[in-house]
Amino acid sequence: MIARLRTYASFVRFSHSVFALPFALVGVLLAARVVPWDWTRLLWIIACMVTARSAAMGFNRLSDAAFDARNPRTAMRELPQGRMSRRETIAFVVASSLAFVASTYPLGMVCFALSPVALAIVFWYSLAKRFTSYTQLFLGLAMAVAPVGGWLAAGGRGGWEPWLLGLAIGTWVGGFDVLYACQDIDVDRREGLRSIPVRFGVPRSLAISRAMHVVTVVCLAALGVVADLGAIYAGGVSGVALLLVYEQSLVRADDLSQVKFAFDLNGWVGLLYLATTAADVWWA
Repeated sequence: MIARLRTYASFVRFSHSVFALPFALVGVLLAARVVPWDWTRLLWIIACMVTARSAAMGFNRLSDAAFDARNPRTAMRELPQGRMSRRETIAFVVASSLAFVASTYPLGMVCFALSPVALAIVFWYSLAKRFTSYTQLFLGLAMAVAPVGGWLAAGGRGGWEPWLLGLAIGTWVGGFDVLYACQDIDVDRREGLRSIPVRFGVPRSLAISRAMHVVTVVCLAALGVVADLGAIYAGGVSGVALLLVYEQSLVRADDLSQVKFAFDLNGWVGLLYLATTAADVWWA
């Protein structure tokens, strides 16, 4: 039983929840400044995040199984190795999707009505590489749903906060996914898959990634002004900026050996941003 749970956790890369979840919780925090705080709603929001991400990752693994089997970097994943079957994966995606939709119901009719749209957006990313070179932008869009959804689920209505937060996480995730995709450029070209690195090459893709991360920091700084946040928040944004600069410094057009380490640094970005925003909202 424990071994099977580990397989599922590895399958959906549960540890990568630190990418979107902190930003969704920041959306909740900001909305909670103007609406009554409800811990029950917070639990439902976390349930939505976990189930939506699980459904999206399961669908990604299912749709990419044949490509993963022919890519040395991904050939050890659960489906290519037979540690999970296609039938089991389909059942997992369906169950996670239904659990996500059910989890939105206690959050109100707006969230419930939009739940199929959210699933369509996060599923589309897995198919986008077959049709467009701007795959990484669609991943950014999928992740941008998280803070906007957190804002709506917490009762927030109107304002620039969710849109700035959504643009920040979208460009942040899209930016680091461009870096990550650079290591698969030869395989993607062989398989006929599309991406920003495939279209523009590694040097120009690194420039695109860096420009996206500049937009991330600008949006986070603008959010601090719009939401009237203070010095602790500003310090957090500065810390995020430094982490992104360090991340970008690790990857060069002639040396992609540190891409995985640069990718993993992004977990600290979300955690730092959530911690400093929470500190500013609650104690400043």
